[in-house]
Amino acid sequence: MQTETKPRLINRLNRIEGQVRGIARMVDEDRYCVEVLTQLQAVRAALLRVESEVLKDHLDHCVMGAMTGDDPADRKAKAEELITLLARATR
Repeated sequence: MQTETKPRLINRLNRIEGQVRGIARMVDEDRYCVEVLTQLQAVRAALLRVESEVLKDHLDHCVMGAMTGDDPADRKAKAEELITLLARATR
């Protein structure tokens, strides 16, 4: 992972962790279901943004490095890895 990406992701993940703890409190306090569902949707959206940033970093750093490198086996491995990752994401 690129050095400048890591602190941003850690910050976002810490905020998401706080949101999840807040949702647990909401459930414990018997808050209205729609309020809980709204917060769950917000957490899911935040996780998708983190996932997107990690994927972008992986493409910019790892995959691009392999594709511009001299090792054909590494290029093939990164391409296969990316295909598998994207297939998993669409399930």
